[in-house]
Amino acid sequence: MKNRRWQDIVMLVLGAWLIVSPFVLQYPDYTGYTAMNSYILGIGVIVFAAIALYMPQMWEEWVNLVLGAWLIISPLVLGFRDDTVATANHFIVGLLVAADALFAMYPRFTRTVHK
Repeated sequence: MKNRRWQDIVMLVLGAWLIVSPFVLQYPDYTGYTAMNSYILGIGVIVFAAIALYMPQMWEEWVNLVLGAWLIISPLVLGFRDDTVATANHFIVGLLVAADALFAMYPRFTRTVHK
């Protein structure tokens, strides 16, 4: 874990939040697709952040960027945009996940491009 980066720690926290947020924010149905989306994406974010802690590679950041994008658009795609709490949570966490992935990618892009 010599390359522990703050972005990976933030990603772990965001993933954990996605898992507990249906309970904390009191989603109407803890087993519905809105909550399941949070659980599955939370687990995904945690898994790829944990991998990035031990073996930092660019592909993990791309996966998290895609997961963040899915979180942003999932209320529209899955049809729960009328649930304002869940929609706001997915949108905000999606933006944070995507931004965190981009922050993690940036130093690698500059090293690769400017060699």
